[in-house]
Amino acid sequence: MCTDFTSLNKVFPKDFNPVTMPGAIGGWQRRHEIFNFMDDSRGYQQIKMIPEDEEKTAFMTEYDLYCWKVMPFGLKNAGATY
Repeated sequence: MCTDFTSLNKVFPKDFNPVTMPGAIGGWQRRHEIFNFMDDSRGYQQIKMIPEDEEKTAFMTEYDLYCWKVMPFGLKNAGATY
Protein backbone atom coordinates (compact mmCIF):
# COMPACT_ATOMS: atom_id res chain seq x y z
CA MET A 1 0.00 0.00 0.00
CA CYS A 2 1.45 3.35 -1.00
CA THR A 3 -0.13 6.47 0.47
CA ASP A 4 0.76 10.04 -0.51
CA PHE A 5 1.43 11.93 2.75
CA THR A 6 2.66 15.13 1.04
CA SER A 7 0.01 17.37 2.64
CA LEU A 8 0.49 15.83 6.09
CA ASN A 9 4.30 16.10 5.85
CA LYS A 10 4.06 19.84 5.07
CA VAL A 11 2.48 20.67 8.45
CA PHE A 12 4.93 18.77 10.67
CA PRO A 13 8.46 19.97 11.49
CA LYS A 14 11.30 17.65 10.54
CA ASP A 15 12.82 15.64 13.39
CA PHE A 16 16.58 15.69 13.13
CA ASN A 17 18.27 12.43 13.97
CA PRO A 18 21.50 12.08 12.01
CA VAL A 19 22.42 8.66 10.67
CA THR A 20 26.05 7.66 11.08
CA MET A 21 27.79 7.52 7.74
CA PRO A 22 29.44 4.17 6.88
CA GLY A 23 32.86 5.80 6.49
CA ALA A 24 32.68 7.18 10.03
CA ILE A 25 32.06 3.71 11.44
CA GLY A 26 35.26 2.17 10.04
CA GLY A 27 37.61 3.43 12.76
CA TRP A 28 35.89 1.80 15.70
CA GLN A 29 35.21 -1.48 13.85
CA ARG A 30 38.86 -2.45 14.00
CA ARG A 31 38.83 -2.30 17.81
CA HIS A 32 35.83 -4.61 18.33
CA GLU A 33 35.14 -8.29 17.75
CA ILE A 34 31.35 -8.48 18.09
CA PHE A 35 28.98 -6.61 15.81
CA ASN A 36 25.22 -6.31 15.63
CA PHE A 37 23.27 -6.57 12.36
CA MET A 38 19.95 -4.77 12.02
CA ASP A 39 17.52 -6.22 9.51
CA ASP A 40 16.25 -3.01 7.92
CA SER A 41 13.91 -4.86 5.58
CA ARG A 42 11.61 -5.50 8.55
CA GLY A 43 12.15 -2.21 10.36
CA TYR A 44 9.33 -0.18 8.92
CA GLN A 45 5.72 -0.99 9.73
CA GLN A 46 6.82 -2.22 13.17
CA ILE A 47 6.58 1.10 15.05
CA LYS A 48 3.11 1.56 16.54
CA MET A 49 1.35 4.84 15.88
CA ILE A 50 0.10 6.92 18.80
CA PRO A 51 -3.68 6.23 18.76
CA GLU A 52 -4.64 9.91 18.47
CA ASP A 53 -2.40 10.23 15.36
CA GLU A 54 -3.81 7.21 13.53
CA GLU A 55 -6.67 9.20 11.98
CA LYS A 56 -4.14 11.59 10.40
CA THR A 57 -2.98 8.69 8.22
CA ALA A 58 -6.49 7.84 6.98
CA PHE A 59 -6.96 6.80 3.37
CA MET A 60 -9.96 5.66 1.39
CA THR A 61 -10.29 2.71 -0.95
CA GLU A 62 -13.25 1.59 -2.99
CA TYR A 63 -14.22 -0.61 -0.04
CA ASP A 64 -13.83 1.51 3.09
CA LEU A 65 -11.93 4.18 5.02
CA TYR A 66 -8.76 2.92 6.72
CA CYS A 67 -5.97 4.34 8.88
CA TRP A 68 -2.53 3.06 9.72
CA LYS A 69 -1.93 1.56 13.17
CA VAL A 70 1.81 1.24 12.49
CA MET A 71 4.10 3.87 10.97
CA PRO A 72 3.98 3.52 7.17
CA PHE A 73 6.50 4.51 4.51
CA GLY A 74 6.21 8.11 3.37
CA LEU A 75 5.82 9.96 6.66
CA LYS A 76 8.43 12.69 6.98
CA ASN A 77 9.79 11.57 10.36
CA ALA A 78 9.54 7.80 9.90
CA GLY A 79 13.29 7.48 9.31
CA ALA A 80 14.22 9.55 12.36
CA THR A 81 11.79 7.57 14.51
CA TYR A 82 13.14 4.26 13.27
